[in-house]
Amino acid sequence: MSGSTYGTMFKIATWGESHGKGIGVVIDGCPAGLTLTEEMVQTYLNRRRPGQTKYATPRNESDKVEFLSGIFEQKTTGTPISMIVMNTSQHSADYSDIANYYRPGHADYTYDTKYGFRDYRGGGRSSGRETIGRVAAGAVAMAILNQLGIQVCAYTKTISDISIDYKNCSKENILLSPLAMPDLAASEKAQVLLDTTMKELDSVGGIIECIVSGMPAGIGEPVFDKLDANLAKAVMSIGAVKGIEFGSGFLAAGMTGIQNNDKFQYDKAGNISTMTNHAGGILGGISDGAEIIFRACVKPTPSIAQTQDTINKTGENIKVNIRGRHDPIIVPRAVVVVEAMTAVTLVDMLFMSMTSKMDAIVKYFTPQKNN
Repeated sequence: MSGSTYGTMFKIATWGESHGKGIGVVIDGCPAGLTLTEEMVQTYLNRRRPGQTKYATPRNESDKVEFLSGIFEQKTTGTPISMIVMNTSQHSADYSDIANYYRPGHADYTYDTKYGFRDYRGGGRSSGRETIGRVAAGAVAMAILNQLGIQVCAYTKTISDISIDYKNCSKENILLSPLAMPDLAASEKAQVLLDTTMKELDSVGGIIECIVSGMPAGIGEPVFDKLDANLAKAVMSIGAVKGIEFGSGFLAAGMTGIQNNDKFQYDKAGNISTMTNHAGGILGGISDGAEIIFRACVKPTPSIAQTQDTINKTGENIKVNIRGRHDPIIVPRAVVVVEAMTAVTLVDMLFMSMTSKMDAIVKYFTPQKNN
C-alpha cells in the first residue's frame, strides 16, 4: 500500500492498524535541537483519545506515546523521529461478522475492490485510530511553529444545524466544551441534539473551523504546491472530511469583484495588511500575512446501530445492525487532527520557502565577520 507518507522536506509516514499491536509515525526532516518530550506529544494525543465523554466511543485506550528514536536528552537529534502508541483495548470479535458484508458509508467495498483483501477489524488503515500518528507528528510540528510565533487553533463551528455565535466565543471554552465548541451556549444546545440522536441510534456531522495566526507573508509555491492546495490535501486526507473552503469560500460565488477583493493598506508602522480577509490569508497559493482561515466539513459517523440495507459477498441484499463501540459524532475528536495536519503542512512549506531567495541562501552560508 502506497500513500502513507506526506510532506516534501518535513515528512511523516504513519503506520499501524486499528486492531494491530500499535499505531505510530516516523518523522523525517525535523531539525536538531528542538526541545521535545513525550509529555508534550501526549497533551495533543489526549485531546483525540476515546472514552472521555459520552459523545465519544467508549473504547478505553490510554493512547500513551513512546519515543523510539530521534530524541536524546529531550532534544531532537536531526535523525528520524519514531513514535509508537500501543493498542490495548481491541474488541476484534465485535467485527467478525462484517468480514462477509459491506458496511454502508465505510471503505469496506472499496478496499476489497482495490486489494482483494482487507483487515475488517475496525477498518484497519481506514480506521480513525490511524490519526494517532498524525496527531503525534502534529505535536512536533506545533513545537516548531511555537518557536516561530505561529499559532494554530481549530474548533467545532457547527454540529448539525447548530452553529456558534462568535460574540459568545472564547478560546478557553474549546477545552471546556465536550464538543470542542468555543461557544458554551451552542455546545449545550448541540449536546441536547446529540442526546436525542443517540437514543435514535443515529449520528450527525458538523464543521470544523481552523485559524492560523502569525503566519508570515510569502509562504507557499505558486503552481502545484500552493499553500491552500496542500492544506486542502492534508485536511481532506482525514477520513471523515468531505469538503473544505478558505476565507469566504463558496460565498465568494455570490459576490462581485469589488466585494470579494481584499484591499491592501499600510498601517502607521508602515506594515502591509488587508482591510478584509475574504481570501482566507492566501493569494495565488502564497500566504499574504493575514490570518489563514478555513473550514472543513465532517460527515456523520457511518457506524450506526439502526437497521441499514447493504449487500454481502455471496450476492445477497441484506439488512444489518452494526455492532461495536463508535462515536455518535466524529467532529470533536477530529478538531485536534485538523490542527495536526495543518501544522505539519505549514512546517513543510516554511522549510520549502527557505530556498526561495538567493540572498537568504547567501546570508545563511556566508560566515559572519567579527566586528
